[in-house]
Amino acid sequence: MAAVQGAQAGVRENGYLVDGCDTLPKLFLARCRTLGERTAHREKHLGIWKSHSWVEFLDAARAIGLGLAALGLRRGGVVSILSEDNKEWIYADLGIQCMGGIVSGIYPTDSAEQVAFLLRNSDSRFLIAENAEQLDKFLEIRDRVPEVLKCIVLDREGLHGFVDEQVMFLEDLYVIGRKAHEDDPDRFRREVEMSCPGDTAILIYTSGTTGRPKGAMISHENIICSATTALRVLPTSQGDEQLCFLPLCHVLERLVSVFVPIAAQSVVNFAESVETVFDDLREVSPASFTAVPRIWEKIHSRVSVMSREATPVGRWAYGRALTCGMARAARLLAGDRVPVWLEIQFRLWDRLVLANLRRMIGLDRARYVATGAAPISPDLVKWYWAIGLVMLEGYGQTESSGVLSVNLPRRRRLGSIGPAVPGVEMKIAPDGEILARGPLVFKGYWNDPALTAETVREGWLHTGDVGRVDDDGFFWITGRLKDIIITAGGKNISPAGIENRMKFSPYVSDAVVVGDRRRYLTALVIIDRENVERFAQENRVPFSDFASLCAARSVQELICAEVETVNAGLAPVEQVKDFRLIDILLTAEDDEMTPTMKLRRGLVEQKHEALIAQMY
Repeated sequence: MAAVQGAQAGVRENGYLVDGCDTLPKLFLARCRTLGERTAHREKHLGIWKSHSWVEFLDAARAIGLGLAALGLRRGGVVSILSEDNKEWIYADLGIQCMGGIVSGIYPTDSAEQVAFLLRNSDSRFLIAENAEQLDKFLEIRDRVPEVLKCIVLDREGLHGFVDEQVMFLEDLYVIGRKAHEDDPDRFRREVEMSCPGDTAILIYTSGTTGRPKGAMISHENIICSATTALRVLPTSQGDEQLCFLPLCHVLERLVSVFVPIAAQSVVNFAESVETVFDDLREVSPASFTAVPRIWEKIHSRVSVMSREATPVGRWAYGRALTCGMARAARLLAGDRVPVWLEIQFRLWDRLVLANLRRMIGLDRARYVATGAAPISPDLVKWYWAIGLVMLEGYGQTESSGVLSVNLPRRRRLGSIGPAVPGVEMKIAPDGEILARGPLVFKGYWNDPALTAETVREGWLHTGDVGRVDDDGFFWITGRLKDIIITAGGKNISPAGIENRMKFSPYVSDAVVVGDRRRYLTALVIIDRENVERFAQENRVPFSDFASLCAARSVQELICAEVETVNAGLAPVEQVKDFRLIDILLTAEDDEMTPTMKLRRGLVEQKHEALIAQMY
């Protein structure tokens, strides 16, 4: 039995345990009974953070679970949740799981057509919708999803007086569930005790970067194992503050904002909205912070722009502090000892400049920060180490139900995804694909045994990522099998590394490198609107909208200079010979981008075929 801060996690012969519990429902019920009035999570209301206890957590989750059971939910039945992050999301999540149901999250940015597909594919009997906007999607497609019995709406705003026999509101479900609890006070506990490690607990739909989303079946054993592993490699203490802001439909946010907090007894703070994440981060100042590369790129970009706008003295001080931090980071990331003189210099600059910088971005109390879900530039990781943050890159995917490998504070390699976590085996297949095996590997795809058999062979998860492993067991990703570019000259090139270098620029938001079966590489580039607009204003570049901003000659020259900077560090065959700017702002609601802000490469190339043709 291995001791972990905030919980006792260990392995037994037939499965994983956290404080003696082998399923999340059992652990949740134990936590609620033990922690009682202690704060479980906070949510912002009218600008004020309001605390909610474990007692409230249990009461709401139990009412939702028993209420849905009264409406016809059976063990193994699926309930879909279509909502932004909020406390009701996790109330429903735990309430449904405790009653033996299966939870399937739907991104609130999904179109009505996508919602219809997911409801049909998951065989959902109930839909929980956040508000009028999400309800409208259901009303538009309900004739195509006859299996859905009820739609439960969380927020009544704009729907007062609305009546529909297939729609009800959360407060009405609470009434039904609490009445069911009064009638049989022991039923919820009995249902929780019936949960088994091998049962499917949740469906996590893949983001669909290479086709239709697929429902990955994550078991209770997967969840407990995932939480146990996370606590062993990156400990979380009781009462630690955390910020929830990525979609809870995604396996990474579900792990760090639901599974781990329940296991570690930490406090989750729900961001007010996607737009206020950076403000919320400063207010919460979490003990750890996990985000996707797009967020880390945005923070770096903001700091870079602010440094240029600072006073001459401020720019000088930031430059000196960063130079010292970079020298120290290079030593640390190489595993070398930092000379005493350099450490003393760094601590001076940290006190004068860098500590204030970390406070300004809301990470002054962070013991570590983590990045995952997509590749990140090694230069960006080094920058965070330079400003005094311990940034750790990890690796996992939906099908692994959590983290497969991660760099540790004292065992790390810059640019790698770290060694395999305890309990997981990883290896490189003859074709270069990364394979993984262990109790984190999912049960399979919902209603798709053929694809499951293709993805998991002889117990090994075929990740689809190409990589290598060094003599110390550190794994390195060089690209995706499906993304490898083979030039007309027969050179195999992974575009991810080149794209990450380009995204390190504060003026580049995203990039897609093109060149399969062509003589040379080119790129489609999406500029960072905020920073490029500021550049245009400072240099008196006229523009009226995003398209005209992209077309401005000075902006084209700016991006050209950034591309040339990247090319200087690449082999001739890897250099980007030409580029075009995509002059349309892409959001998570667009087809070209997933809800987790990853570009769908094939769709981008298809939609912008004319731009690509111009470069050849």
